[in-house]
Amino acid sequence: MTVAPSITDDDPASLRSLIIREAAALGFDDVGFTTPDAIPEAAGRLRAFLADGRHGDMSWMAEHAERRANPAALWPAVRSIVMLGLDYGPDEDPLAALARRSHATISCYAKRRDYHDVIKPRLKALARQIARHAACEAKVFVDTAPLMEKPLAAAAGLGWQGKHTNLVSRRHGSWLFLGAILLPVPLPPDTPEADHCGSCRRCLDVCPTDAFPAPYQLDARRCIAYLTIEHRGHIPREFRAAIANRVFGCDDCLAVCPWNKFAATARETALAVREAADDPPLSQVLALDDAGFRQRFAGTPVKRTGRDRVVRNALIAAGNSGDRSLLPAIEALIGDGSPLVRAMAVWAAARLAAPLEFAELASRYAHEETDAYVIAEWREAGITTGAFP
Repeated sequence: MTVAPSITDDDPASLRSLIIREAAALGFDDVGFTTPDAIPEAAGRLRAFLADGRHGDMSWMAEHAERRANPAALWPAVRSIVMLGLDYGPDEDPLAALARRSHATISCYAKRRDYHDVIKPRLKALARQIARHAACEAKVFVDTAPLMEKPLAAAAGLGWQGKHTNLVSRRHGSWLFLGAILLPVPLPPDTPEADHCGSCRRCLDVCPTDAFPAPYQLDARRCIAYLTIEHRGHIPREFRAAIANRVFGCDDCLAVCPWNKFAATARETALAVREAADDPPLSQVLALDDAGFRQRFAGTPVKRTGRDRVVRNALIAAGNSGDRSLLPAIEALIGDGSPLVRAMAVWAAARLAAPLEFAELASRYAHEETDAYVIAEWREAGITTGAFP
């Protein structure tokens, strides 16, 4: 049996070439190289973001801030970082679904197989190839550790962080999944990509909730993607109308980027759109119990958010839809076991029902409510006469 030659610190160019070749064979669309000290400004930006509370209830960001800002704190042996990209460009305008108000608009990345399940096995396969040839340890990450993938990808030449804070590529637009491999051997780094946003501010202006306090700054607490995916509590009233029928995520700032004109539709068949997650009618989402939710969204990122939060979001979409045929499905959720769901069922019913219809609903359900937030929704809707102690 022929044994592949070992590649050491004395032969970094060969190792680099091997990684590029094997990454392409594994289906990655882009690869770049950088060093753990390539993003010194990221630590200060992260501290300011956290100090302003713009991370919302994503407490894990604050808990691992020091490790997140410095890859060497994550693994002291790291000397090189390989950043890899997988194109998930949609084959149609993601914003077209917003016109179908009685359907749930799901972010295009979440209609596909969960990218963690697609990318991580390939990263591990590439890491095995590296270990075989270079006799070194390798650590792989895909959005699963305190690592600042976007600044590192920019440093590795995959693109630049646009004014919407997401990575933009001249070849793939705003549609790249990222993965990283940390290595304890030095490799020649790539030149960071320059910022090509210029005077354009389409991504800032399109945001329905004004989530960008300034170019290159994001307040996650106002971001629809954060509110519908990460936020575990009740969605503040000020954002509900702007959410429209976005039930999982928001593609607006990504979809309007002019650089998308150079992006091709994703060729990766493992990321094929799942029919079950492809902007289903709101009536179907509202009818899901936990088992039905798990079955319908199996294998997609939607499943990780959980039934209660997704139905919460679907009720907001229903309240914005103007579709009175959804009232029976909404009424069925006024007595749901989750306060998140009950509160938004009250809000949605108040938006769609005629005054006498809503008063009838209140007479049947309001007096049984014990959750303070749900009670507050009844009161906001004008039910204040004897329904509550």
